Amino acid sequence: MFDTIKHKKLKKWVKDMASLCQPDEIVWIDGSPEQKKKLENEACSKGEIIRLNKKKLPGCFYHRTAINDVARTEHLTFICTKRKSEVGPTNNWMFTSTAYKRAKEIFKGCMQGRKMYVIPFSMGPLGSPFSKIGVELSDSIYVVLNMLIMTHVSKKVLEVLASDGEFTKCLHSKADLDITRRLILHFPEHNTIWSVGSGYGGNVLLGKKCLSLRIASYLARKEGWLAEHMLIMGIEDANGHVQYITGAFPSACGKTNLAMLVPPKSFMKKNYRIWTVGDDISWMRIDSDGSLWAINPETGFFGVAPGTNSRSNPNAVETIKKNTIFTNVLLKPDKTVWWEDADGPVPKKGIDWMGRPWKPGMLDDKGKVVKGAHPNSRFTAPISQCPSASFRLEHHHGVPVSAILLGGRREHLAPLVYESFNWQHGVYISATMASERTSAQFGKLGEVRFDPMAMLPFCGYNMADYFRHWLKMGKRMVKQPRIFCVNWFRVDENGKFLWPGFGENLRVIEWILKRCNNEVGAVKTPIGYIPKLEDLNTDSLDLSKDTLKKLFLIDKSEWREELERQRIFLATFKNSLPEEIWKEYRALKKRLD
Repeated sequence: MFDTIKHKKLKKWVKDMASLCQPDEIVWIDGSPEQKKKLENEACSKGEIIRLNKKKLPGCFYHRTAINDVARTEHLTFICTKRKSEVGPTNNWMFTSTAYKRAKEIFKGCMQGRKMYVIPFSMGPLGSPFSKIGVELSDSIYVVLNMLIMTHVSKKVLEVLASDGEFTKCLHSKADLDITRRLILHFPEHNTIWSVGSGYGGNVLLGKKCLSLRIASYLARKEGWLAEHMLIMGIEDANGHVQYITGAFPSACGKTNLAMLVPPKSFMKKNYRIWTVGDDISWMRIDSDGSLWAINPETGFFGVAPGTNSRSNPNAVETIKKNTIFTNVLLKPDKTVWWEDADGPVPKKGIDWMGRPWKPGMLDDKGKVVKGAHPNSRFTAPISQCPSASFRLEHHHGVPVSAILLGGRREHLAPLVYESFNWQHGVYISATMASERTSAQFGKLGEVRFDPMAMLPFCGYNMADYFRHWLKMGKRMVKQPRIFCVNWFRVDENGKFLWPGFGENLRVIEWILKRCNNEVGAVKTPIGYIPKLEDLNTDSLDLSKDTLKKLFLIDKSEWREELERQRIFLATFKNSLPEEIWKEYRALKKRLD
């Protein structure tokens, strides 16, 4: 395969990286079923993966990462540029030459006794104007098998790349999995990603957050488009009309569940249907009609397993029944898997995510319950297996975006849904988007964490310039999507959720789309437009008028406290923050007063 490649720069780069890492052999990945099967058998023989029950979980495999390597290591993730001002206050920065020097010391000879796998991949449909091509070099078959699920991998990628096409250079090695020698480095000015010392998907599937968001957001600003940490979903109404929305949600706010939502029975009777385009990444461009269109550049789900069940996400449960890689969950004696809050009875025994014998009710030396699956354990599964998978997954121009949702977890502050007054106000809401920390996140429980557009860990440049880019994009559009903020997590005085959530969230989306179509009015408040209570479909829901009022209560004193938190956060960007953001801040302050 190597001899037939016409791209001289690609061939030279592979040779140079092989000279640095010194693998015993170089294997080019062609995406064929035959090669995939051979790699699966090889990984099983080495113990890198375990083949699961062929009858109950056909085509599925199990993998464990190192105990110190179970999540994205944000403190070891860097944006590497010549000037620190390029990355802003929310990113870790390293000088370009320093980063290359430090990483080369770890990469040197790290693949001795191993194979280097060359993975040419396309993020987005092959040949689409939206799409970007990358080539990842890795010494992990686990990475190869995940990339085959998550991206387009085939010989055709090299055909599209031809002799001089641009590609993102992605180098990865597990090395010795030493956390003191772990680095995830992004070189946006060189379109390059280097990751060493990790085997966890978020750090090593370099087409995912590394390319799709950090590098892509940098390219998007340069080229005039948007790379966002957003779901994409279509809503088909009773008349067969489909409209599409995108949505940015921080961790533990139900993004994947919303993307695969199953309509309530009352909506099913009216033939409503959800079309899942993607649950994590949205690349958006202004098309020839002057409106915003989106694609999901991925071909798979890399979802969190704990909490996934037939109530929270029945479509995900169906999706992962075959051809799925499970990471850091509990392995049962019958070679099936389990995690906390999964369907069915709790198994009587198994092997936990660390490889130790496990029984329910086990306590550690501090008296805490030992979990069978790691809280961040994962499944990697093809989108094509999802029952709600969109028929437009491979459409080269993507789908038109009617609305952009911003979500967070706020127990008291934010109403169930509100709409921005205009695009500029919507960008301000996005810039000050915040969520309260959950037990699954690092930090103090309930602490408010600002996470603009859910992009705080993923923006590849200064976020102040990111806000400016969003403002410019709005001015270029003939028809801008409307921007809404949703909050499924408001609670009463006893800490009980006021809104039922899950599939019932479609009721809120129905109102959002009616607003986009100018079919209903709204009530103007200091923070934005909220629904008239009679316009929100609550048929067959056991919700009192008092509960509905609580869902849309706007406490001015709480919002003034929020304004002070916003001021402190926005001030971190100093003089680089666009004046338009401060203008919207002052306008909200005036409305609240």
